[in-house]
Amino acid sequence: MRTFRCLLPLTAAFLLSGQGTKLEIVTQLGTKFNSLPDEKGAVAAAEKSLAPDPKNPDLLLKLALAQASVWQDREAVATLDRAIALEPTRAALYTERGHRELPMREFGRARQDLTRAAELNSKDMAAYYHLGLAHYFMGNFAAAAEAFHHAVETAPNDDERINSTNWLYAALRRAGKTGEAAKALERIPPEMTFKEPHTQFYLNLVRFFQGRMSESDALPPEPPAGNTDQETELRFDTVAYGIGNWHLYNGHAAKAQEYFHRVAKGHIWITWGFIGSEMELVRAR
Repeated sequence: MRTFRCLLPLTAAFLLSGQGTKLEIVTQLGTKFNSLPDEKGAVAAAEKSLAPDPKNPDLLLKLALAQASVWQDREAVATLDRAIALEPTRAALYTERGHRELPMREFGRARQDLTRAAELNSKDMAAYYHLGLAHYFMGNFAAAAEAFHHAVETAPNDDERINSTNWLYAALRRAGKTGEAAKALERIPPEMTFKEPHTQFYLNLVRFFQGRMSESDALPPEPPAGNTDQETELRFDTVAYGIGNWHLYNGHAAKAQEYFHRVAKGHIWITWGFIGSEMELVRAR
């Protein structure tokens, strides 16, 4: 399961020049975001493998994954269009396309694809997780909570259970279901551990929601101006959005907006904390 995006090194040269990149999206805030250069040749290699067999769905999926690894989400969606035309009942293709439509801010299309994926494979945890995100970013918090509940129930391990529970709690709080939200946190006991490093971000948020960790202890350092380390920004964006969201549903609107603005100053436009912060800034207009 891949509930986090795979991130490549973000070089200063890319930030300054954008050479070898493609314009991917202009957001509702008017910000333009580009892909990364294919410095490791992943896209080129996948295209070369596909050339002799252009109607192979597996090779098309590999190309889409290579494109997504350098933030070519628009191109990945188009590649998955081709794969789905060839194999229209393969759930994983709809899950992947829905995943890639989310960073393009195509939430309605993502919702359709991820709903279809869950219909085709009711045990597809990633379909439910990303369906929850589609509903959430659209402001449909009750529907998001239902999808995240399915993600928790179908999670194959504690890492995915922690990640999904973070979003389930947030969706329930935004839907005004405070009691259900508190019960959701009970599924993450103090002794629960994790294996994937990125799970630490979400576990810190869950511990904060549970009152077991302070806001200052949960929040990673904010990236300095000119930061080019994606991991530093990813850690901050993930937790800062979650804490800002907590302030929002606890009635601290000004504090929440402060967090969202801090996240939106960054560059990693493809991740959930960034998208969530951006959508809150759009709603506040």
